[in-house]
Amino acid sequence: METMIEIRRLTTGYKAKHAAAVVSKGLSASLRTDELTCVLGPNGAGKSTLLRTLCAFQPALSGEVLLMGRDVNSYTKGELSKLVSVVLTDNSGIRNMTAWDVVSMGRSPYTGFWGRLSAADRAIVSESFRLVGIEWLQEKKLQHLSDGECQKVMIAKALAQQTPIIILDEPTAYLDYPSKIQMMLLLQRLAKSLHKTIFLSTHDLEHALQIADQLWLLDREHGLTTGSPESLSRDGSVERYFNRPGIHFDRDNYTFRIDTAFGAAATDR
Repeated sequence: METMIEIRRLTTGYKAKHAAAVVSKGLSASLRTDELTCVLGPNGAGKSTLLRTLCAFQPALSGEVLLMGRDVNSYTKGELSKLVSVVLTDNSGIRNMTAWDVVSMGRSPYTGFWGRLSAADRAIVSESFRLVGIEWLQEKKLQHLSDGECQKVMIAKALAQQTPIIILDEPTAYLDYPSKIQMMLLLQRLAKSLHKTIFLSTHDLEHALQIADQLWLLDREHGLTTGSPESLSRDGSVERYFNRPGIHFDRDNYTFRIDTAFGAAATDR
């Protein structure tokens, strides 16, 4: 497996007028082909900021982001658009467009925004619908689709972009329980079958533990810890990041148990 993205001593945050606002610091890790990697952590841990930094949407405060061995900032926007596709959760700004129109936009790095699709481009768009299993949605407008259907359309758009790396910001956020599992399984299948590097942020810890190839655990107290779900469960890392009073992690089954007796005791006090 090839390393596609590597971060070295990365500090993320925002540059203010007189000082920098640091969100995360000292982060080192890598993303490889054929793997689904999930970054997990509490709200405010810096997951979205990290994703934006990897995509070059915002600059790092210090450290390095290497994309295929090169500093991410050395690429032009046009070059990046052929290497990294990004799927965001909020698609409310896209209205009155059919799913076909949206997925076709994935070809814009090759045709230009107003470019005419060639027969080869149209074949790639059709294949992207097939790979995600949503051929029947092609003529439907996005506002008439469910949240899960919209997310699948955006993933098809990312596939039409034909990038080796796909980055998603909380793709399961608004989905019901079965749809969350289906979405994670879809992304795992695409990583394996298409040899993609797929990296996503999520709060669905138990799903990630069962489906992801690699996990990045991130919070302000412990920083960044990476590894396979099994290794991070066995060595206590998952408990260190996520255990709270009244919640206990089962290392054998990769699940959390709620201690209802703790809640009752707290109520009685």
